[in-house]
Amino acid sequence: MIGKLLNLWTIGLMAAAPMVVSAQVDTTGFGGPDGEDLYIELDMADGEGIEDMVMPVLHWDVNDSLLHIPHYDVYCNWNTETIFDRMKVANLPKDTLRLQLIHEDCDHALPCPGHVTSPFGPRKGRMHYGVDLKLQTGDPVVTAFAGMVRISKYNSSFGHVVVVRHHNGLETLYAHLSKRHVKPGDIVEAGDTLGLGGNTGRSYGSHLHFEVRFLDQPINPAEVFDLENGQLKARTFDIHKGVFEEIAAARAAMAARKYHVVRSGDTLSAIARRYGTTVPKLCKLNGISQNSVLRLGQKVRYN
Repeated sequence: MIGKLLNLWTIGLMAAAPMVVSAQVDTTGFGGPDGEDLYIELDMADGEGIEDMVMPVLHWDVNDSLLHIPHYDVYCNWNTETIFDRMKVANLPKDTLRLQLIHEDCDHALPCPGHVTSPFGPRKGRMHYGVDLKLQTGDPVVTAFAGMVRISKYNSSFGHVVVVRHHNGLETLYAHLSKRHVKPGDIVEAGDTLGLGGNTGRSYGSHLHFEVRFLDQPINPAEVFDLENGQLKARTFDIHKGVFEEIAAARAAMAARKYHVVRSGDTLSAIARRYGTTVPKLCKLNGISQNSVLRLGQKVRYN
């Protein structure tokens, strides 16, 4: 009953929130948005338009929201259109915050049993903010923990995507689904099916792009789950500055990378001499061989 009511008031509750608009098949299964600028937040690519979103509105006050919406007191919003708020610096706790992940062993589930095809971290010069798990189109994708569905829509980069907010404040994202079986406001238990795996959006083969976040800030899912064995690493998880240092360091490293733009007459040997390095190092940095043919305008990393 609560899920049905939430679907009535969810648009009215968030009417004041701005809608943010940001401007291949491989058998291994990986892909998805990298970095902060490669996906469009508001996307009606599955045929849903603004006119389809008009519905009766039941307004809830703050007390209602605090009572029914997981961790509303920390997020202070319930936005069913914007996947993540990329425009603000999250108000992360200065001290360590211990989150209770589960109380019983049945309180969690791995979204799908497939192996990792692409890990969290830098990928081709950009950050990959989740892990890619192998599956076949049509395989069920389940929620990691109990919570409430905040996002269920089509996005040109994530494809069919679902975001669930959990009672401990974490949010998890499930992308590239072929079908969605839930809607915003639905209450789900750990292991409930959210949809079916697929290869929609900006994807390279059937797989699940899975993210874990706290206050919109990405956390390496491998810090929470033993992904190969489908188990939690611990019943609790500590939020502190160090959790996000991996991302900060990766961003700084990517910002420090330097590239040479290939011009007429350039060779690997000439580029190596110009920047005081060696051809083997250039090849390793760029994933090419010494016999590779350079193209005009190609970027060659040299540090």
